[in-house]
Amino acid sequence: MRSIGLIAKAFSSGEDFLRSPELSRTGCLVVDFDMPKMNGLDLYKTLSGLGKEMPTVLITAYPSDDVRTRALQAGIICYLPKPFAESDLLNCIQTALARAKGSGDVP
Repeated sequence: MRSIGLIAKAFSSGEDFLRSPELSRTGCLVVDFDMPKMNGLDLYKTLSGLGKEMPTVLITAYPSDDVRTRALQAGIICYLPKPFAESDLLNCIQTALARAKGSGDVP
């Protein structure tokens, strides 16, 4: 991330992120579908329900057409099954940040 001028922060769960002061400073969210207590798609939907939609990349080690469809319909920017190339992740993040800038949001 630093190679393209971005700062990344890690959280142990979706709940930790929701309680974090980083919530208001986050320009793009990269989440795993399989997380403790709250999966990545549920975290995205929770944020949307709170009026805090942010461009999100959903990654998973267990690809599913159903999850992919639900994620993209919900507004997830990219769905990346593991393993993926670093360039694929960076492209998804750049797309997400560009979309946020285009909508008037500040990344």
